[in-house]
Amino acid sequence: MDRDGEHIIVEMQNKYQPYFKKRSIYYVARSIVEQGERGGQWRYDIKAVYLVAFLNFKLSDISKDFRTDVALMDMKHRTVFSDKVRLIFLQLPYFTKEPDDCEDIFERIIYVLKHLDALKRMPWILQDAVFKKLSEITEIALMNKDDRKKYDESLRHYRDTLIVMEGQYLEGEQKGRAEGWAEGRAEGRAEGEKKGREEGIRTTALKMKQKGLPADLIAEMTGMSIADIETLG
Repeated sequence: MDRDGEHIIVEMQNKYQPYFKKRSIYYVARSIVEQGERGGQWRYDIKAVYLVAFLNFKLSDISKDFRTDVALMDMKHRTVFSDKVRLIFLQLPYFTKEPDDCEDIFERIIYVLKHLDALKRMPWILQDAVFKKLSEITEIALMNKDDRKKYDESLRHYRDTLIVMEGQYLEGEQKGRAEGWAEGRAEGRAEGEKKGREEGIRTTALKMKQKGLPADLIAEMTGMSIADIETLG
């Protein structure tokens, strides 16, 4: 129920239901009848009842349009008989727009609803980002002129801050990379010298072994283990 007392029934159906139209009429009728059960002073002051149904299937007995609006009408003159009842059926399979084709917030919301299955397969962090963005878009769309001006101003400051922070980050990253390269070169040089020394010792030990020197003497002179010396050859 909204602030004016009007009733809004929202239905979201993922699977086909053969009696969905009848059920929709029943829900609307029940909502009207319940208004007359609140006291003896009621004078048929019916508040409007709206039903909005999001359907992830096609109803075979209504139009093949994405949106179908139903109201009480004078059949002969094709005019509205009463504005107290309205049923709106939104058949998601007939909504074929891609994200870049959506013209307003309503169509963006419909696109997200239609692709909820794909959204569920996303990592949690991506799901959260999508719904956060959708919520943000909705809140912005409902802002009045003054609030929207304040929002745009704060958003500008926020983005400026992000740019400054990004610049500082990139500057620090470049500095860190340069320091890392210098450190890496020093470490690489030290590692190379170490490997060079080890290779030189192994070469010397091999030559001593080839000359017939005993392993224990080669070990004493080179610092290698007897086991490593025995593998040389």
